[in-house]
Amino acid sequence: MEDNVFDVSYAISLLPVLARGFLVTLEATCLGITLALVLGLVLALARRQRVVWLSRLTGFLVELVRSTPLLVQLYFLFFVLPSIGLVLSPLATGVIALGVHYAAYTSEVYRAGIDAVPRGQWEAASVLRFSRARTFTSIILPQAIPPMLPALGNYAIAMFKDTPLLSAITVIEIVQTAQVAGSRSFRYLEAFTLVGVFFLLASIVAAGGVSAMEKHLARQRS
Repeated sequence: MEDNVFDVSYAISLLPVLARGFLVTLEATCLGITLALVLGLVLALARRQRVVWLSRLTGFLVELVRSTPLLVQLYFLFFVLPSIGLVLSPLATGVIALGVHYAAYTSEVYRAGIDAVPRGQWEAASVLRFSRARTFTSIILPQAIPPMLPALGNYAIAMFKDTPLLSAITVIEIVQTAQVAGSRSFRYLEAFTLVGVFFLLASIVAAGGVSAMEKHLARQRS
């Protein structure tokens, strides 16, 4: 029965190694969400183009990614990229998979946000002879971003919680680190309890950061 009691001293001894795994988790999340936000905007703009083939091709790719599991995409990239001569580290492959997967979702958020901006804004910019690029960056996007923040923030947190899947392609993130530590000592209670605490605290901080950004943008607009 004593083996089932939470050992505080053992848990404390695990903190340094779990912290290193957590840094890998954060690195994968930060790089992945950056890729997802940039690529998602590119996909959203491509899907809005009047070039029919480009719009349809982009829509097909977005739906293809959204309709297949992230784990399948991870395995596909991990085993296919080397076969075509593109050799990347497991972490880099994982970041690409996370970024592409969530870009499909963020692209829909961007598309909805841009479409929600009143048509009159485009027309007013046209009357003022703004270029399409200036209209988009100076008028449309600043109005579209604030309503999109909650959804984009949710996807960032969801990606953070999906990073344990990277262990399937040998990325030693925090969950895999806990698994290794538990297998060595046959004590999993402390390791995975701490993992849960790490994820909980980080998610709370991230949610608070998104909320603070929303309030900041709301004050700027008022």
